[in-house]
Amino acid sequence: MSVEIALHAARVRYGPLEALHGLDLPVPAGTVTVLLGRNGSGRTTALRALAGTVRLSAGRVLWRGSDVTRLPAHERTRRGLCFVPDLEAVYATLTVAENLALAAPGGTARRSAALGGAGPRVVPPPPYPELVPLLDRPAGTLSGGERRMLALSRAFLAARAGVVLVDEPALGLAPPVAARTYRRLAALAVEGGAAVVLAEQRVPDGLPRGTLVHELRRGSLAFSGEPAELT
Repeated sequence: MSVEIALHAARVRYGPLEALHGLDLPVPAGTVTVLLGRNGSGRTTALRALAGTVRLSAGRVLWRGSDVTRLPAHERTRRGLCFVPDLEAVYATLTVAENLALAAPGGTARRSAALGGAGPRVVPPPPYPELVPLLDRPAGTLSGGERRMLALSRAFLAARAGVVLVDEPALGLAPPVAARTYRRLAALAVEGGAAVVLAEQRVPDGLPRGTLVHELRRGSLAFSGEPAELT
């Protein structure tokens, strides 16, 4: 099992408070990894450290053995990292179709067309059928669950993403939609070979065999193993 991306002795500070205390976190390719913990445990900070949206005060981020600690978030995205945060994950003033166009491969190049510039608007099929009748709606007018589906579409539209980080995937989703979402995230790892990392408050049902769980408590690792080993 090869390590795709990892935190080594990672420390993150928010002012006087340290959110991660020298965390070692290897994330293997082709595997679903669950970062488990209550609010304030450090799981969201760990995702952001991997994504490059927070700076380490000490330690390193290694991607396939290369040090990317100083690589900014947008460069990590270009290299094949997809990060879906729990909040503010869509462009509220853009329509659903425009958000999807920007999330698809080459989305930056399609920005002019998506916003009504020259050339045809290229809109990929929504990964969630529920979004089809909403394509012309501004994302800011959607319900919480609809916005979550739109944000998650980024992970499913990303081409050849090697690392997929999702903070609380099922936030605001109805149980059937959440179950469908976890099946698709599992497929990114099992069938697509991606390193999929989910930040959760509990272990979701329906994850594939070989799923790894790391429980964080107050910024430190309290448990590592398979879901069945949790007590």
